[in-house]
This record gives sequence, C-alpha cells and structure tokens, in this order.
Amino acid sequence: MMLSNKVLRRKDVESLLSISRSTIYDKMNPKSSRYDKDFPRPIKLSLNAVGWFEQDVYNWLKTRNLARY
Repeated sequence: MMLSNKVLRRKDVESLLSISRSTIYDKMNPKSSRYDKDFPRPIKLSLNAVGWFEQDVYNWLKTRNLARY
C-alpha cells in the first residue's frame, strides 16, 4: 500500500482507529492511564486545527497489530 503525505484530521483519525476524541488525547497525555508513548503526535495546521500524517497513523496501527501476537 502506497501512502502519501496526506494529513488526516481528528474526525478521520477517530473513524480510522474507531476511538473517541478523548481517547486520542488521552493517548497523548503522559498523566493519563491510556497514555501511549508511541501514539503519533499531531501537527499544527492553524491556530485551532491539528492533523496527523496518514503514514504515522498507519505505522502506529501496524505496531499495535504486531504487539497483540
């Protein structure tokens, strides 16, 4: 699968990973019990908008799949 440098918005990440907005931000918060140091960091798109590189999200998802087995 060839991936571009496409940027996914939060709703796209929620849909792709089947997790909620709060879970996404919990995975990035070191004080949360759901914290995942490997979860992709967002990039700032504007004053009020962030996004994630599609490649980073898919790479993280592949590592989750490998960790299960």
